[in-house]
Amino acid sequence: MLRNLKAEMIRTNIKPADIAAFLNVRYATIIDKLNGNYHFSFNDAIKIKNHFFPQMNIEYLFQSFEKESGDDEDESTTTSQFDHSYT
Repeated sequence: MLRNLKAEMIRTNIKPADIAAFLNVRYATIIDKLNGNYHFSFNDAIKIKNHFFPQMNIEYLFQSFEKESGDDEDESTTTSQFDHSYT
């Protein structure tokens, strides 16, 4: 889950539909990626950062918070959430 990106979207009144339109993808695709079901490509992450959040750090925006199985609910792990394939 991309908590930081979601929080910044709320702070700046950017809707998932805005990002979907900008990237020319389905709304459901953006929702899936925001929820961590799929990863944003590195190129799309750069585009989102540059267009919507030019003042923000990309590592901060796309830091992923994933709950580890068996852990307490408030514990999570953090990773970079980029699809590093170069296709």
